[in-house]
Amino acid sequence: MKIEDVRRTAYSMPLTNPSFPPGPYRFFDREYFIITYKTDLEALQAVVPEPLEVAEPVVKYEFIRMPDSTGFGDYTETGQVIPVRFRGEEGAYTHAMYLDDEGPIAGGRELWGFPKKLAKPKIEVESDVLVGSLHYGSVLCASATMGYKHRKVDHDTVLKSMTAPNFILKIIPHVDGSPRICELVRFHLEDITLKEAWTGPAALGLFPHALCDVARLPVREVVSALHFKADLTLGLGSVAFDYMAR
Repeated sequence: MKIEDVRRTAYSMPLTNPSFPPGPYRFFDREYFIITYKTDLEALQAVVPEPLEVAEPVVKYEFIRMPDSTGFGDYTETGQVIPVRFRGEEGAYTHAMYLDDEGPIAGGRELWGFPKKLAKPKIEVESDVLVGSLHYGSVLCASATMGYKHRKVDHDTVLKSMTAPNFILKIIPHVDGSPRICELVRFHLEDITLKEAWTGPAALGLFPHALCDVARLPVREVVSALHFKADLTLGLGSVAFDYMAR
């Protein structure tokens, strides 16, 4: 393979058999189960990187079921998203993500910098309850429940939250282990078709684990719960802040 061939074809690893295809990436019937809860302000300030600012002592614990996505297939993920401000604009910082599919783990980390790790999240309906769980290996790390479709939610409110900017800290090391890329990435969800949205009573438990530290942001009070489905495109990002720039 010639040098020009490498330059022309390289976008991911392995070079001749990448873990995911080029985008864009469209998701159909993407199902969200989100519990918003209050936590300790000091705990948030310890994990949210400047120049982002913590907007309030609140975390959104998310379960997302993706049964049909171009390039990435069928998978489930879960994690924590923190409301933040960036230069006066309201947005959300993705703090942690756990999922069960190698393709979107590789693509999410390499393209955007999503903090993805391999684990076993689930969303399922048990009788009249929506249930979300996260196991890291055999250990239960998160358990969420919500009354199934108790009350409809205004679609405009949900769409407003979905169109807000999202931020991620992308880190790619140099061959000597030092950071070669360290930047704050900004991205949006695009071409959203919201199909349904519901709320109901909810509960959330987070449990300590050495390598799955969702309990680092403890649950002090459940504020609200949201369950909705949508079609959308995951937009590619832009660099909002470069930590390596002098």
